[in-house]
Amino acid sequence: MGSPLASWPWASLGAYKYLLYGPLVGKVAHAWRETGSLPLDSWCLHLLVLLALRCLTFQLWFSYGNMLFFTRRRRVVKDGVDFRQIDAEWDWDNMMLLQTLMAAMVINSPVFPAMAELRVWDPRGWGLALLIHVVVSEPVFYWAHRALHRGPLFSQYHAMHHSSPVTQPLTAAFGTPLEILILTVAMGAPLAGAFLAGAGSVSLVYGHVLLFDYLRCMGYSNVEVISHKAFAAFPPLRYLIYTPTYLSLHHREKDSNFCLFMPLYDALGGTINAKSWELQKEVDLGKNDRVPDFVFLAHVVDVTSSMHVPFGFRSCSSLPFATHLVLLPLWPLAFAFMILQWICSKTYTVSFYYLRGRLHQTWTVPRYGFQYFIPSLKKGINRQIELAILRADKMGVKVLSLAALNKNEALNGGGTLFVGKHPNLRVRVVHGNTLTAAVILNEIPSNVKEVFLTGATSKLGRAIALYLCRKKIRVLMLTLSTERFLKIQREAPAEFQQYLVQVTKYQAAQTCKTWIVGKWLSPREQRWAPAGTHFHQFVVPPIIGFRRDCTYGKLAAMRLPKDVEGLGSCEYTMERGVVHACHAGGVVHCLEGWEHHEVGAIDVDRIDVVWRAALKHGLTPA
Repeated sequence: MGSPLASWPWASLGAYKYLLYGPLVGKVAHAWRETGSLPLDSWCLHLLVLLALRCLTFQLWFSYGNMLFFTRRRRVVKDGVDFRQIDAEWDWDNMMLLQTLMAAMVINSPVFPAMAELRVWDPRGWGLALLIHVVVSEPVFYWAHRALHRGPLFSQYHAMHHSSPVTQPLTAAFGTPLEILILTVAMGAPLAGAFLAGAGSVSLVYGHVLLFDYLRCMGYSNVEVISHKAFAAFPPLRYLIYTPTYLSLHHREKDSNFCLFMPLYDALGGTINAKSWELQKEVDLGKNDRVPDFVFLAHVVDVTSSMHVPFGFRSCSSLPFATHLVLLPLWPLAFAFMILQWICSKTYTVSFYYLRGRLHQTWTVPRYGFQYFIPSLKKGINRQIELAILRADKMGVKVLSLAALNKNEALNGGGTLFVGKHPNLRVRVVHGNTLTAAVILNEIPSNVKEVFLTGATSKLGRAIALYLCRKKIRVLMLTLSTERFLKIQREAPAEFQQYLVQVTKYQAAQTCKTWIVGKWLSPREQRWAPAGTHFHQFVVPPIIGFRRDCTYGKLAAMRLPKDVEGLGSCEYTMERGVVHACHAGGVVHCLEGWEHHEVGAIDVDRIDVVWRAALKHGLTPA
């Protein structure tokens, strides 16, 4: 049996824990039905409204802290939040549930005033609450917090909170029931004092609770939001309000900076970390910022998937993309964001991780998939990509990898447009398709003698056909263009050209059980495949598996090495730790330190070279 108040009583309920809000919701619904209107004089309703506002406060701070295009230079701890921390903090809202249930017990007690008896505003209550916070809440929390850092209390009750290596707003609510009860006392004491003195008000309840949450989230945000100039201009201010740097020092070193919000009590207790203010100044000045070694230049797929970003909902971005019904009400907001990006945005940083000391970032061109097929927008899109490459070059980025449509042949020749226009680039521009081809080719069983290839004259189709024919594998290349087929066939050594065969209809593959798909297949087209066919694919979006008697491969992807650090978001529909093969191709290019650009047509001779390099560095097929 564990220590009392060290675990949550509803831990085994999973998502069913939210049923504990049922009595509150039921009371509000019953009052609404009885009166025929929303019961604005019901404390139960206000508890639910306050719960929603508190969750919104945490979410907004979380979103802000992860908007790297705003906050990257002022991050206190440079590391990212990884999947382990995300999973550990998954039930951060246990704090909300406990405090709401406790508040429900209080409002139903006979000593608590009814809503109709309260003023909306009473300045006496605000003043009294501030006084009680300073003389009661702050010292009580300070000493309780120091006690939690001693001996068995730390290991039993507080070590879990400190197990999160990087603070986030959600970390502020992550802890054991005992920790949350201490926080609740610190939060509730000023309210209790004001109400017992007859100076309570509705605005005090809302204002005090939300301000308390706001300051907690600010401290845990890992982004320095208070200018060092404010402390230089008014030195006493540093004892009245803590900063994210101040809190972060406590979280990492655990032997100082114990205060709730006011470092004054650390000063009185002799526990201020001597580095607090100098480090705060350095972070505020952006000295923690560093240049990425590798950049993956992506673009937005569509409006719905645009909500699958690290600064959106962590419960979504930390899992492979899927359409969640809970996100549908936010679709108009996401659509408005798309219009805003179209009008005035430029390439911005979305996520990052570290691999063997190298900083890898994902930047996003503020354009959506459908826009790449509008002729009038192509010039502007290329300009966005070009500016991103020039920015990376100026910063000192070593490798920039183009994702998906950013390397479209019809758009910029797979990156040749930029390399040709700027021959003196120091950053290496990479399309990563060499590794994409390698992943697809290494999925094909060694005993296969014949394959059917659609999208046969595309960049990837050409490379796959030329590689396979050298292995004496017969390639049925589906294309209506004899000219394109012959051009590819002539690239093959004379003795292997016979293995490349042009076909113009799907019926030609009725006996072939290995299909390599680079072009969308309808159910009607898929029916020509014999039973037992496996569909390998490099078409985006991937084809839908209509045939139950066939198997379907996923898009070419690779799992990052096990020593990747700070990775906490999924790349579109990829599983955790898995990236598209073109992303992995750029990673390999960076790790190998290759000095050439990888743009335009795929060099077939380098397919095996890149594959072996990927395996050497610990990347594995997904």
